[in-house]
Amino acid sequence: MAEATRTYRQVKAELKKLQQEAEALRQQEVAAVVAEIREKIAEFGLTAQDIFGRKRSTHTPVAPKYRDPKTGATWGGRGKPSAWIAGKNRNRFLIEQKEATPYLESDGHE
Repeated sequence: MAEATRTYRQVKAELKKLQQEAEALRQQEVAAVVAEIREKIAEFGLTAQDIFGRKRSTHTPVAPKYRDPKTGATWGGRGKPSAWIAGKNRNRFLIEQKEATPYLESDGHE
């Protein structure tokens, strides 16, 4: 029954002490794990790409497909539609291919 006489303040103090102890132990173990990982990387000649894979591009920009005649704002047709086109007939906002061409000329062909 000794545990029933502990106060909230005592338990909080114990908890704080245990959290500090856990963090100190974690730091010790992390150091050992990192050293082991570095040893294996050197032993096998591994690269970051071997471990994490190749870096993925965030997103590929696309040429705008729709234009708001009032503001000139554009939208490529991917993702959430902007407020100016949401719920409306998109055909009336379509950009003609000739007009959209400058955005696609990045490959050096005209």
